[in-house]
Amino acid sequence: MAQNGKPRKRAVRVTVSGAGDAQALVAAAVASAAGTGALGWVRDDGDGLVRAHVEGEPAAVDAVVATLETGAGGRGFEIDRAKVEGHEQFAIRGVSAGRFVIAEHQASTHHYDLRLEVDGVMRSWAVPRGPSLDPAVKRLAVQVEDHSLDANVSERPPGPDGHGSIVWDQGPYEQGGRVRWPEALDRGHAVFVLHGAKLEGGFALQRTGRGAPPQWLLIKRRDDWARPGSDIVAERPESVLSGRTLADADAEAEAEAEAERDA
Repeated sequence: MAQNGKPRKRAVRVTVSGAGDAQALVAAAVASAAGTGALGWVRDDGDGLVRAHVEGEPAAVDAVVATLETGAGGRGFEIDRAKVEGHEQFAIRGVSAGRFVIAEHQASTHHYDLRLEVDGVMRSWAVPRGPSLDPAVKRLAVQVEDHSLDANVSERPPGPDGHGSIVWDQGPYEQGGRVRWPEALDRGHAVFVLHGAKLEGGFALQRTGRGAPPQWLLIKRRDDWARPGSDIVAERPESVLSGRTLADADAEAEAEAEAERDA
């Protein structure tokens, strides 16, 4: 027992190499954590490699570590001390939580829509300047109403009202962080990992105000996919579906309209 009356906590990082059934080992670790109250995460990195961060009361940590060591079956097993990170769940990392879509829109204002699949809807934010791969750049992201899951794959050229859109990027994503989703969003800080054609790696949404509409910051995390000094929206303006830019679609629509007027 710690001096302040709270249970003492410890944390470890475990690596199992050469696991015969990595998925079964991950499931066993999750079951052990659920039974003991251990927190953290476990991940199947392929080719028999399983990694885990386990924290909590020593007995709970020891139980999950023992499960992982047993699952290693005498093959590679490493354990190192780690810092307690304050996790509130024991989660499986590396598993898709659904899809993300970033659509570039020309409406009353030019902006990008970030949409994340959460509990059967697409939670959505308007990002005026688009996402960035530079961790030093913090993009304003204004929360907007949720969209349905089927409102993610269509593109439309600008019409008479000047409104048009392209799918700028899309792909699967993982929920991350120390707090369960959607509670992480409700609290105002959510970490996630994108696997798109243009955007890869960790990102965070940080709410800065609960006004109407709520305002957030979209921030790239410092990882192997971070690109300080880059401007990905300028470097890769094309649609991942059609290969056309929004400007291309606008020019084509104008050319078609002019042809109709001349006919």
